[in-house]
Order: sequence, then C-alpha cells, then structure tokens
Amino acid sequence: MSKSPGSRPINRSRTQPPAQTASWPASISVSTTSRANALGWWAGPIRDSPVWLPRVYSRDRLQSGQAPRYHQSHRLDHHIPPDANSSLLRFKPRAVEPNDPSMPDALPNASPNGNPTTDTGTGRPEPSPEILAVESRNIRTLSAHYISLRLGWIFKTETVIMPAFMDAISGAGWLRGCLPIVNRICSSLPPLFYAPQLKGARRKKGILSAATFAMAIPFFVLAATWWRFGQPENGLAAGLPGWLPALFLACYGVVFVATGLQRLAWATIQGKLIRDNRRGRLLAVSGLLGSIISVAAVLLLIPGWLERPDHGFAWIFLMTAAGFVVAGSLAWLITEPPDAATTIPQRRPGQLLLEAWDLFVSNRSFRRIACVAMLFITIQLAFPHFQTLGREMLGDEQRQSGNYLMHWVVAQNIGFGVCTFLFGWLADFFGNRVVIRTQILLLASVPLIALWLGSLADNSGSGFYWITFSLLGLTPLTFRTINNYVLELAPPSEHPRYIATLNLAMTAPFFASPAVGWMVDRFGFEPIFVTVSIVVACGGLLTFGMAEPRLDEHLEESSPVDPTSTVE
Repeated sequence: MSKSPGSRPINRSRTQPPAQTASWPASISVSTTSRANALGWWAGPIRDSPVWLPRVYSRDRLQSGQAPRYHQSHRLDHHIPPDANSSLLRFKPRAVEPNDPSMPDALPNASPNGNPTTDTGTGRPEPSPEILAVESRNIRTLSAHYISLRLGWIFKTETVIMPAFMDAISGAGWLRGCLPIVNRICSSLPPLFYAPQLKGARRKKGILSAATFAMAIPFFVLAATWWRFGQPENGLAAGLPGWLPALFLACYGVVFVATGLQRLAWATIQGKLIRDNRRGRLLAVSGLLGSIISVAAVLLLIPGWLERPDHGFAWIFLMTAAGFVVAGSLAWLITEPPDAATTIPQRRPGQLLLEAWDLFVSNRSFRRIACVAMLFITIQLAFPHFQTLGREMLGDEQRQSGNYLMHWVVAQNIGFGVCTFLFGWLADFFGNRVVIRTQILLLASVPLIALWLGSLADNSGSGFYWITFSLLGLTPLTFRTINNYVLELAPPSEHPRYIATLNLAMTAPFFASPAVGWMVDRFGFEPIFVTVSIVVACGGLLTFGMAEPRLDEHLEESSPVDPTSTVE
C-alpha cells in the first residue's frame, strides 16, 4: 500500500505485473521515478481522460472481442491529486485504429460475433450495426415469444393451480412444501452445468426454442394421466393411485429443468441483442400484453373447466402445453447474427461449482445482488400456503365451486401486467437498482397483508384476498428485473455464467421449504408468514448498498475462467 501526499491510499495489490509482459502503446511515457509503479496502469483516449484498469483477464476472452469496461470510478483523477499527475504518469492521448500494431492485444474493439463495436462512453460497448439494425424487430419477436409463454404459464400459476392440484391428489403440507425446493433445484443446477455450452453456441435461439418445447412435454403427460385416472368414473370414486403424487413431482421437476434452461437462454439472448436501456420496454410491453391476453383466456376458459367433476385439470394442463409449443415456435423467428466460433473446454460439474463460488466471493457487486436475490426469493417458500390460507376463509359452497381459483389467478396476472408496464419503463429511465428495491419492499408486505385479511372477523377479508395475489404478481417481475441488472454487470460473453450462478445462489433458501410446510401444519400461518416478511424486507434494505451500473458506481469485474491471463 502506497500513498501520495494529500490523497487517499492507492491500493496496488490487485495490479501486480503478470507473468507475461504486456506490450504498451508508444503514446504513453512514464517518468523515471514511477516506472516500477506504472506496470499496472494504462491510459487511453476513452472520454478524453486517463483510465485506471486494475483488471486481470484470460487471454481467450481478450481475443474473443470483449472490449474493456471503463468505469467513472476508475478515472485517475479519483486517485491522484492534481499536483501529482506530473510525477506519476504523462499521457499523450491519440486516436486508436482498430488494428493498430502498437496497441496491446488486450484491447480488441469487437463484439463477440466478430463485428466492430463502438464505445458509448458509459462503460458498455455499443452493439454492432448488424444487431442494431434488427433490434426493434427482435423486441417484437421476443415480446411475442414471452406473451405466448405467459399464456401457457397462467394456467399453471405456482401460487394457485399447482398447489390446488397437489391438494387434490394429496393434502399433506410437507408435500406442498416440496414444490418450491423441486422448483429451485431443478431450475438452478442444470443451467449452471449447461452455461459453458450455451456460451459456445453460435446462435442461442435454437436452445431457447428447444427448452421451451421441453417445458410442454410434462404437461402433456399430466393431462393424459388425469384424463385416465382423475375422472369420477375411473379414479376419483375409488381413490387416486398412490403413485400419482410421485409422478406429479417428477413432471414438475422436468418442467423446471427446462424452465431454467429457457430462462438462461432468454437472458443471454437479451444481453446479446437488446441494449441495456431498452430491456425495460421489452419487459413492459410483453408483460402488459401478455397479461391482457392471458387474463382474457382465463376468464373465457377456466370457469367451465373448474365446474367439471374432475376440476378440469386435464384441460388446464393441455392449455399450458399449447402455450409453450407456440412460444417455442416463435423463438425461431428471432434474427440473431452468429457469434464467432469458439471451442469451449469440457469442465466437470465440480469445477463449475467452484467457478460459481469464485464469482460469488471475488466480485463484490455480484455478491451483493446475489444476497439480495436470496433474501427476496424466500417469498416463494410461502407460495403454496397463500391459497391454503385463503381457502380456509371461504365458505363450503365457494370452496366447492372452485371459482375462487380463477379470481386469484386473474388478480395475480393483472397485478403482474400493470406492475410490469410501470416498472419496465422506470427501469429504462432510472436504472434497475431503485426498481428492485421498490419491488422487494412491496413484496415484503404481502405475507402481513394476507395474515391481516385472514384475521378479520366473520371471514370478511375473503372478499379482498385477491389483493394478496395481485401483489404476488411482482415476484416473477422482480426475478426478471434482477436478471436484467446482472446482465449489466457482466460482459456479453459471461452472461450465461453470471445468470446461472445467480440462479444457483437463489436455491439456498429452498432447502428449508419442506420444513416450512411442516411448521405451517404444526404452528399455523402466523409465525411463518411474519418470518418470511422480515427476511424479504432485509433483502430490500440490502439494495441500498448495491452499485448502479448505469452510473458506473464502484463496479468490479471477475476474471473469466481460464488459467492463462493478461493485463487489460
């Protein structure tokens, strides 16, 4: 640690010279007295000011076209007093040609697909002209894909339909509690193991399409099974087969393996094809239109299905599968320039887990958002129990009709659509940090609102219980907003790794899910819901220490996974 007179300490511990020597531009002259200290410094014509880049990156990333990120916090004038610049470094900025032989290999000005990029001055390279030319078309195509996905998803709503089906085949609380942990484990580990293959794929839209098609297969299986065994004349009169809960959990797990891969591919394609300040409008438009179409379909179809003797679960699952099939087909319409061909080394699962842990430990900005996500996602531990609490407030006639399920599904999707439209535009204009904070603090109030409505005399709160589900519509929106935030922290080639690691981090709270279900049966809803509310609120408070990538606040980058490295 060294210190310049009148300035704060300058930490050079991360800027030690690497094993190999870097080639330096001839435009940089270093004073004799500070030549030894200048090995970790580089200055260029970015923003017409010197830039400090204490980073170590792998050579394969540098050669793949990843332009460096230039953060305001790395400007030399943040670390060196005005009177000290002459004694440290003297720079002669000049224009840099793309193939200037005097420039180090560490600074290629190219995008991952081999096309030239332009530095926007905000720390993120501008996409290639080829990508910009089709950006508006891709926003429309991705919106259509997401709308179809929402249409299928609304018929399998995690807070209503899935717990109701589980109650129909087995009313055990601990079994309901298995749903969230199966959800998270299956949607987190496979994407982590598949992320290197996705990174190496020249076009990602084929993976997005295949994963979406795979989401439909288990619902075809469940629909056929319920049609065979769930009819009054077949199974319900004599009792359902004992293996049906196990089959349901297996299909549920397969759905979320495919869902995790779909979300990983979706986020990666967004990061590749859509600029940071346009992802919010993609979310806003697709979320609002998707909710309108989905709610209309629910109001048109669900009432008749729920009145059937078998509760219409077969038709519900068929509709879910149909929505996913349409979404998978639309993914092929995305216009995606191919990335440059790369060879991805094979890694064992243990290596991938260690690399995920290294990213979490070494990157402070990523670690903070991962901790926020882990605290926020605990709201899903209460998902299966919200509809159970609400059903206890209903009369026997209301409970028998099943229309309450439709009302809650509609309320949740209307809440999702309205909030998506508002928060999507806010994220584009003000950044994702303030939006994430607001969403999480609103979600922290949901368990308390549910308990308050449930405590009203004569079950008078049942008529307003839809408010709980309308606010729960923030959950998938917050998840996608956090994904968009993480995309801004990482260079495009590292998007699969960052998103997969984030999903893995969000798995940790779900190991308590079966215990939460057992405790709800044992102690009631109050202690569990209050605890969940406090934990989620802590996640909202933790956002006050997050960086805002739009402002380049104290951001850090992690070294890509490769043993060979060079200074960038």
